[in-house]
Amino acid sequence: MVRLARVGDRSVAVLAGTAGDRALDLGPRPLPELFAELDGIRDLVERTDADALPPLDIAALRAPVVPRTMLCLGYNYRGHVPDGVDPTADDPVTPDVFVKTPNTLGGPNDPVVVPTVADDVDYEGEIAVVIGRRAHGVALDDALSHVAGYTLLNDVSDRSWQRRQSQWALGKCFDGFAPLGPWLVTADEIDPQDLLVEVVRDGEVTVSQSTATTIFSVAFVVHYLSQVVTLEPGDVISTGTPQKLAAAQDAHRPLAPGDAVTVRVAGIGELTTTFIAPPGASA
Repeated sequence: MVRLARVGDRSVAVLAGTAGDRALDLGPRPLPELFAELDGIRDLVERTDADALPPLDIAALRAPVVPRTMLCLGYNYRGHVPDGVDPTADDPVTPDVFVKTPNTLGGPNDPVVVPTVADDVDYEGEIAVVIGRRAHGVALDDALSHVAGYTLLNDVSDRSWQRRQSQWALGKCFDGFAPLGPWLVTADEIDPQDLLVEVVRDGEVTVSQSTATTIFSVAFVVHYLSQVVTLEPGDVISTGTPQKLAAAQDAHRPLAPGDAVTVRVAGIGELTTTFIAPPGASA
C-alpha cells in the first residue's frame, strides 16, 4: 500500500519517517499518468530510506486527482433497524447516482465558502474510489482491478436547494462543494467493504459506521456505472455517506463560517475542511 499525493505541481509518494511524513518526488506528471507504473513505484518506495527525504509540505497538498467525471451515490448505507427486522428489506434494486460538476472540486487545504443564498449547508463524509484504468462494460469479478485506490471526499450539500427539485444537482454543485484528499491510498491491502467511516464536527463524532453496511459494494458500483459511462484513470466515484448518529441528527444545525468538519477512515487518512464566509460578507 502506497500513499500518493499532489504537492504543488509535483506528484509524490508519501512515506512515514521517524519524525513525520516524508515526500518522495515522482515528477510533474499527474497521478493518473502514473497509475500504470504502480508496481515500479511500490518497489521504489520499499528501497527508499524515508528519513533521507524532505518533510511532506502538508500546506501545499492539492486534490490528488482532477477527475474528468465525478459520480456520487445517495442512500448507500443501511440504517439501524430493530432486532429481528431484516436490514436488507428496504434495499433499492439499483444505486441512486448523481454528479458533482468540475467547479465543485477542492483540495484538502481549501476552505469551503458558505454561499449567501444557501440556507442549510450540510456535510457528508465519504470514501471516494479513484479509477486506475479504463473501465467500460466491465464484469463484476473484474471491477476492482480497475481501481487505483481510495481517497476521502466531503460531499458538501445545501439541503434547501436540494429540496427545490427532484434532481439534486443545484444543491450539490456550489463552487468548492467537493473537497478531496488528502492523498490517494493504493488499492492493494485495502478491503473497501471493511472500513470505518467517521466524521467529526467541531470535536464531536457525528458519524461512525462500517462500509460492511453498504448496500452496493465498490465492485458492484464500478461494474454498474461502467455499463453506461466509460470510466477513465483519475475519475472519481464517491460511495455515499452513512447516517448521522442519533444525537447529531437531533442537534442538526446548518454549517456556518468558522465550522470545521473532519472525515476520517483508518488506513486512508483524514480530510479536514473549514467553512468560511463569502469575500466581503459582513461579520
